[in-house]
Amino acid sequence: MTDKPSEGSSISDEDWEKFVQDAERDQVAAPKEPSARARMVMERLRQQEARGEEPAGWRTGPAWQDMNGRGSRRRKVWSAIGVLLAVGVAVVSLKPSLVLPGSDSEPAPASPLAPETSRPSGAPADAAGLPTRQRPFTGSPAARWAAGAAAIEVPKAESVSGVSAARIRTALRLTKDFVVAANLDREVLYGAEPEAALALVDPLQKDYLADLRSAVRRPTAENDPTWTFTRFDPDEVELVGTEVKVRGRMTVEPDGAGKAMIRADYTFVYPLAKTGGGDEVARAIVRRVVEVDVADAKYRGTEGRIWVYRIDGEISNDDCEIGDGRIHPLFRSDLMSGPESSGEAIDPYDRSRGVDRGTEECGTVSRT
Repeated sequence: MTDKPSEGSSISDEDWEKFVQDAERDQVAAPKEPSARARMVMERLRQQEARGEEPAGWRTGPAWQDMNGRGSRRRKVWSAIGVLLAVGVAVVSLKPSLVLPGSDSEPAPASPLAPETSRPSGAPADAAGLPTRQRPFTGSPAARWAAGAAAIEVPKAESVSGVSAARIRTALRLTKDFVVAANLDREVLYGAEPEAALALVDPLQKDYLADLRSAVRRPTAENDPTWTFTRFDPDEVELVGTEVKVRGRMTVEPDGAGKAMIRADYTFVYPLAKTGGGDEVARAIVRRVVEVDVADAKYRGTEGRIWVYRIDGEISNDDCEIGDGRIHPLFRSDLMSGPESSGEAIDPYDRSRGVDRGTEECGTVSRT
């Protein structure tokens, strides 16, 4: 309590009342003492910065793949996988009211975004706060995204390069079914074999299907199913809530006489917690770019199936040192022992950029 000045003071009652109110407000907003772990993390970051090192980041690997009527060839894709988890720790230490569950400052739900119809001009703005089990998308631009299969909207089908509108319409629907089965099927997310997705691929792509099935059953660093199917280890993590946020678009372009190319480019945001309890929520972000070849009836193909030309992608927040066919998200408690990364940090929410190809290394992302 601050004593009022004596009657002889030159400070007016109005100025004194304003001083007391400002002092009380500053006292409420004063930062709390960081925890021991938070101090360790911030000290580690200061040391890394002094050495000119990048923050820790986690994982990369091969993607699927150029496919055509004569066979297939592998194409590598660079993926920046990691998360500046210490940023969240620092926010908690410096401004607890921004992120603590039940705080009066907890952000209100934002209005949903309109569907994405063209390439964005830049990255979405930052969002305040850390996720909780009750609000798993707090602090993420995905809080305003649509959720689940309904977020994958099929464009109006028109004839392209001599391919009929009816064939385009069927291929668009099957492409959506494949994307949903590969990235939103709850059983697949918990590690089940993605039979529904595999059943949609043209059986004439024998080598491709054989590689996919081998990747699922006997994953290796070179043949990793997570570059086509989103799968987690249920003994390690559990999905939080019922929603997976999705943002993207599907387009159709000419691809030569009697051929068209469907391009499905979507980003999926998965909120996860450690299996068996714990309040901390981490997010894994997966971007898939699926290209499907659609041909006129004169080309060989199987009705009711899709011809996968290529799948590229990035997986953000995945342990770089594990290659067992599952995505292993890192939590703040994993920060101190996380593997090191290299390269410039990227924003996994930035859909204005393309998906880089050709480099295999652990990278860094600026947020999750």
